[in-house]
Amino acid sequence: MANTQSGVTFCLSLLHRLSSGEFDVDDAPFARIDRTVDQLEEATEARDAAARKVIAALEPIEAATAATASDAKQRWADDHATLLAIAGGAKLYEYLLTGRMSVTAASGPRIPHTTLQRREEAGLVVRDTGHPVTPGSRSPSPTPDALR
Repeated sequence: MANTQSGVTFCLSLLHRLSSGEFDVDDAPFARIDRTVDQLEEATEARDAAARKVIAALEPIEAATAATASDAKQRWADDHATLLAIAGGAKLYEYLLTGRMSVTAASGPRIPHTTLQRREEAGLVVRDTGHPVTPGSRSPSPTPDALR
């Protein structure tokens, strides 16, 4: 969408330059103005088509958001706090004797394992499976879109 908008902006700037009086008034600028207007029409159509695609892609997301708006603010605050703690550094531990798992953030708080599992199911956190889950293993890392 940004590329198509830059095409519209370019054509508008060119039209402004052609009509500013910088060029002598003869047949050449009129031909360029006609071409630029045609290019502006094409760029506007391309921009409008891109906008329709973006709107179509966002409609299901907005519908899902509207359906869960009642408790979304509280969940967002909880997700945000958890993801910020994990982004600051966290370690996932599995206790060898009990088999229980826990997450400790570098800033100090412990994150319940069930909370980590819910964030994983939602696709907000990805666990590093390249290392064993024993004391000192690598931290779960947020996905790139998790903090947006």
